[in-house]
Amino acid sequence: MIDRRTVLATAAASGLAAMMETPALARAARPVNPAFPKGFLWGAATAAYQVEGNNVNSDVWAMEHASPTVYAEPSGDAANSFALWRTDLDLVKGLDLNTYRFSLEWARIEPAKGQFSIAMLDHYKAMIEGCRERGLNPMVTFNHFTTPVWFAAQGGWSNAEAPALFARYCDQAARHLAAGIGQATTLNEPNLSGLLDIVLPGDIGKQLLGADKAMQEAAARAYAVARFLPGNPLYVADPQVVQANLLAGHKAGREAIKAVRGDLPVGVSLAIIDDQAVGRSSLRDAMRAKLYQPWLEAARGNDFVGVQNYERTVWNDKGRLPAPQGAETNDAGSEVYPASLAGAVRHAHQVSGVPVIVTEHGINSADDTKRARLIPAALTELKRAMDEGVPVLGYMHWSLVDNYEWVFGYNPQFGLHTLDRRTFARTAKPSARVLGAIASRNSL
Repeated sequence: MIDRRTVLATAAASGLAAMMETPALARAARPVNPAFPKGFLWGAATAAYQVEGNNVNSDVWAMEHASPTVYAEPSGDAANSFALWRTDLDLVKGLDLNTYRFSLEWARIEPAKGQFSIAMLDHYKAMIEGCRERGLNPMVTFNHFTTPVWFAAQGGWSNAEAPALFARYCDQAARHLAAGIGQATTLNEPNLSGLLDIVLPGDIGKQLLGADKAMQEAAARAYAVARFLPGNPLYVADPQVVQANLLAGHKAGREAIKAVRGDLPVGVSLAIIDDQAVGRSSLRDAMRAKLYQPWLEAARGNDFVGVQNYERTVWNDKGRLPAPQGAETNDAGSEVYPASLAGAVRHAHQVSGVPVIVTEHGINSADDTKRARLIPAALTELKRAMDEGVPVLGYMHWSLVDNYEWVFGYNPQFGLHTLDRRTFARTAKPSARVLGAIASRNSL
């Protein structure tokens, strides 16, 4: 399981691309109407595995404990949100946000193939009801990367049975939960599964793919299976098969959810970089076609498309360029570029033709002043796109609290709140108040 945010940032900062001066690509400044539409969704996001703790039946737990493993440390108790979910909801409410995006842990709901846990479904139902009691809109992701260990041990999304298994899980979860959900997404960032090597530079890409492959093979040995493919791998032997199954899984999962509650808005969340072109014969359009096009076309049948953006990439005819000299960077060395969110949103809507919800946006930085500056700057550019006619329904900041960032462990800091891993105390950062004030006004 790879943290795509940090991996892509590392690639962007590697400096392996040919050094060229990056041109000024920002749009000409125009006055922005500061007011957001009535009913705009303001929220913060988490993912079950990253905050719940002790998801022992999930594929990542197996990968963390494989030998060799590329994980810096095990997830352990995480933020203990399985027990402290009420605390998390109170944090969201306390910031005057109106939406909480969280995910269901498939491995808790279906710990063994065909065995569904009513107790775990009741747990997530209580969370949904807890949102409603606080006046919060629950935005629920049915699968945020992690899959049950039994699913990974039968080849994960490379198995022809995978779409039907996912649809069955969506059906079971929707029957128990759909009545209270505000918006649902089927999958989280499926568009990059098996394709990350496209945007990773040579040596770094080879090292990461090789280490991930060795870890998968170790897990396969531990479970005595031919192939152990987790839900969010870096190394994928057959990316076309995996992508086809994920697309089929999204469609089948969406249909299963809609069959239970036809008026529930359903979409899929996609990782979209703000890809920009420089020079003649830029690779930008070819990269967009590979990384987003099939999924944005699939999203045409959705009620919305979720956009998850953290950076821009500037492509020339040879590859991606490094961050401009002197640019502000995040803790992975990637450029902090506030307009990237608006650029990604524009492209997503242009191709899909459906409304957009920003399901993730944020920054990996121990320096919270960078986050506090990024939020209003990015939202100003997002509102500019909205003023131009792009239908954006909401903004979810990643993340509510500093959490477990996959192979990088607890070192990356994306949270609006700090986390004391011994006491599980959450403490609001100044940036949380910046976002909360904008949400409270519903205006920049």
